Amino acid sequence: MKIKWAIIAIIGVFFLLFNSQESKACEIEFEILKGKKEVYRPGDTIIVKVIVKLTHRSCPVALKKTKFKMKGMKVLKSTGWKQLSSMDYERKLKIVITGTKGNKVTLNAIRECEKDGGFGSMKLETVPIE
Repeated sequence: MKIKWAIIAIIGVFFLLFNSQESKACEIEFEILKGKKEVYRPGDTIIVKVIVKLTHRSCPVALKKTKFKMKGMKVLKSTGWKQLSSMDYERKLKIVITGTKGNKVTLNAIRECEKDGGFGSMKLETVPIE
């Protein structure tokens, strides 16, 4: 009887671990390559590298469907997606800070799909607009 429960417990743990790895979302990271500061002002420009690390071998969503939402900033130029490895991609964005009434501007990247998608966010300190 104890062996039966031990086997059931081991199988349960196996399925929990296996399922949590399968449903992991894409990882999206940001890195400021040029123009990094502690506090930004309207008109400042930065170059941001966006890195998407796919977690599923056969992702059904094309990289071009990655959505960028911004508050207090605007994209001036961007590169296409460049493949770094079989599961890693990067894109560079030239961004101008337009400002906001608060003291933070944000850049969000969103990937929506049935396999959990992905989300990344970058917040920068700014001088508030009067």
